[in-house]
Amino acid sequence: MQNSFLQEIKLFFVRGSVLSRLIGINVLIFIILNVIRVFFFLWDIDGAGRIMSEWLGVSSNIHVVLHRPWTLVTYMFLHFDFLHILFNMIVLYVGGRLFSDFIGADRLTATYLIGGLTGAIFYIASFNIFPVFKEVVSISLAMGASASVLAIFIAIAVYMPDYQLPLLLFGRIRLKYIAIFFVVLDVISIDQGNPGGHLAHLGGALWGFIYASLLKKGKDPALIIGFYFEKIARIFKKKPAFTVEYNRERPVDDDEYNRQRVEHQHRIDHILDKISKSGYDSLTREEKELLFKMGNK
Repeated sequence: MQNSFLQEIKLFFVRGSVLSRLIGINVLIFIILNVIRVFFFLWDIDGAGRIMSEWLGVSSNIHVVLHRPWTLVTYMFLHFDFLHILFNMIVLYVGGRLFSDFIGADRLTATYLIGGLTGAIFYIASFNIFPVFKEVVSISLAMGASASVLAIFIAIAVYMPDYQLPLLLFGRIRLKYIAIFFVVLDVISIDQGNPGGHLAHLGGALWGFIYASLLKKGKDPALIIGFYFEKIARIFKKKPAFTVEYNRERPVDDDEYNRQRVEHQHRIDHILDKISKSGYDSLTREEKELLFKMGNK
């Protein structure tokens, strides 16, 4: 029974989509850390949450970060509060699905990580530059996936600004307006509590804006990191000693290949125009399948 359960978890992370893996990692870490926290509470050991936060959350103190550089990554998977992770995972799921469909699932992990790193840098820089934080710069910590999640959502909002997202009670709202709402809310909330978190969010949002703007110009810096992730992943994959591949498709000449490529691009452009005007639900099943295949390439 136990082996079967562990096997299912292993298969989930091996065969699941990039988005499901990101959500799964966040939820798994949330469960593990909270189980440890409860265990410490039952044994009447104080400071478990504080210790885990200090060793996994990112500090605004530059000297602490230099001694704990891993926190620049671990902080973006760190949650202790249920509502905190719930909201982040909902936004990650919605934004990640759209990102995977229109920009590509192969770019999702890199955008998540770079957005989180940008958020951490923005947070650390702000706490060391603005005088208002001088009393807390040595003890402040940031944690959570919000900067990474916002980077993904802002990126797809910039890439597909007129895509309409159906929201409960509000109806269909264009992505650009939802993105503007998130950014404005973070700006006006800086002095209302958790300033480090809001500043980190803005850093992630900034990367999402820059990345999507570069992507629309044909430049993709995230693929560079994605390339190295793939190279590292291949090290841990078991390779067969010998493989034979058969090309079952009939080869075509250059003219036919170019014609098929142009025709395929026209179909994609037509689908994107249709989504912009009528929304994703207006697509036929075949059009949705074509878009899904494009997003996973």
